[in-house]
Amino acid sequence: VALNKIDKPGADIDRVKKQLSQLNLTAEDWGGKTITVPVSAKTGQGIDGLLEMILLEAQMLELKADPNRHARGVVIEAKMAKGRGPVATLLVQSGTLHLNENIIVGNLYGKIRAMFDDRGHSITAAKPSIPVEALGVQGIPAAGEPFFVIQDDKQAKELSQIRIEKEKQQQIKTVKRISLEDLHARIQEGKIKELKLIIKADVQGSLEAIKDTLNKLQVSEIKLDIIHTGVGSINTSDVILAVASNALLLGFNIEADERAKELIAKEGVDVRTYNIIYELANDIKQAVEGMLEPKLKKVFLGRAEIKKVFKLSKAGTVAGCLVNKGKIGRSSLINLVRNGQVVFEGKLASLKRFKDDVRDAAEGFECGMAIAGFDDICEGDIIEAYEVEKIARKL
Repeated sequence: VALNKIDKPGADIDRVKKQLSQLNLTAEDWGGKTITVPVSAKTGQGIDGLLEMILLEAQMLELKADPNRHARGVVIEAKMAKGRGPVATLLVQSGTLHLNENIIVGNLYGKIRAMFDDRGHSITAAKPSIPVEALGVQGIPAAGEPFFVIQDDKQAKELSQIRIEKEKQQQIKTVKRISLEDLHARIQEGKIKELKLIIKADVQGSLEAIKDTLNKLQVSEIKLDIIHTGVGSINTSDVILAVASNALLLGFNIEADERAKELIAKEGVDVRTYNIIYELANDIKQAVEGMLEPKLKKVFLGRAEIKKVFKLSKAGTVAGCLVNKGKIGRSSLINLVRNGQVVFEGKLASLKRFKDDVRDAAEGFECGMAIAGFDDICEGDIIEAYEVEKIARKL
């Protein structure tokens, strides 16, 4: 067990060892069999000792793996990378993983197109205990998901499709939908004993942290059931599943894509987005307890695509845009969206038509925009305008 953050003032190693002993992990210097190594990831203190203890434990347990077989392992992390597509960090546990091999990860199929080691160098094979970044998986797998190599390309695709269909059958249940505001009242009426949640986040690590936080939440009135999680923007499939399964749809560091927003408005689905995990968990708990604060709802006003970026000496960075939906107002709040993720929230510094300042720009018109306090804009970025509406909770 690595005891991290020992560089922090007030770090109490004995207190942590006492907590470990309550979990039947008694430290060696306390008469137990568990190796404990104080470390600091920040300063590097104790890391050499940790590595030595890992090697010693591996020798004592005679941990071995056969490199001469098809690779098996586990997903450590996964994300969507700009210009690269889905990137999965895989840890090979047995066998050797080679380029161009077919793998199955959960219900996803992939062919390894490229692999990179921990230093970013391209490699062609990864033996047991080697972590690699792999390109080629047709989606973003969940952290902890096992993977294995399958020789036949056709068989791999068929197996992936079977697993996808099985997952769909498990997810689709037709019940009424719910909103966070009326949750407490419906619990009191005895209509709800289980709260279903769909969670989308920017990276797999965020999802794991959110699930861990929600699992620790002390909510006695109902059971929290996370029926689906995923990495990336909220899409139409997520909204359809929320409607069909009567689930709340939560987003972390992401927004809904264009088609999903239209479906959300049409179906009246309650979608919440957050940037802080504590606030997400606190909202769920307070909704159950009937103490939810008024909801701040983003009302969509318009969307524009950045067609050209200009660097001007006086005005700074100006985006030449085409408004392709709704209307952009000079005083509107805005999101700058890049590859489906919000990279900036703020206000416009200026809005012009040709050389004239204007109050708004309507759908189908071109305009120039400068964003207050933000210059890192690129061609292809999307500017979404919205206003904030306060909605009182309902009981």
